[in-house]
Amino acid sequence: MIDRVITSGTFSLDGGTWEVDNNVWIVGDAREVIVIDAAHSASAILDRVGDRTIKAVVCTHGHNDHINAAADLGAPILLHPADHMLWEAVYGEAVPYTPLRDGEKLEVGGVTFEVMHTPGHSPGAVCLLGQGVLFSGDTLFKGGPGATGRSFSSFETIIDSIRTRLLVLPPETVVKTGHGDSTTIGAEAPHLGEWIARGY
Repeated sequence: MIDRVITSGTFSLDGGTWEVDNNVWIVGDAREVIVIDAAHSASAILDRVGDRTIKAVVCTHGHNDHINAAADLGAPILLHPADHMLWEAVYGEAVPYTPLRDGEKLEVGGVTFEVMHTPGHSPGAVCLLGQGVLFSGDTLFKGGPGATGRSFSSFETIIDSIRTRLLVLPPETVVKTGHGDSTTIGAEAPHLGEWIARGY
């Protein structure tokens, strides 16, 4: 069972602030869920979760628009430690998280997801892969890679992550993104050369 809640708020980095709509993914069964990228509105997320138990809040990366509702969900928070500086910018040392590791397995509702470290959009960016679905955060979108024009990001690194970790997945793999519409690996893979040529 995959639910999507679209929340709205702001993303701030490097002295700028932008209005954004985020996809919050709630994955599990009738008893328990994980929340992927708790953005902007804890109340909207909790309304969709209902009486189910939140086993964990998984942050695909540490940008504020993906973590700013995490502390209000009353569940363990998981984040790759390479994004600690981004976490600290929002929460300081007041809110702890559990470090995620590449290759780690997360189980919810009888489904196992693998954590894939895919740096580039940020140093600690991760994707979650399970049962033919990839939750890509801001690493891969419909139409190309996530943005890399701000601090702690690298276009060369995100292209390497996408080429070596994501585009090798089966073409029918569904990609659930951090913003906007879903896509598939097969729809995006033919365009890698175009992305490299345009530089974003």
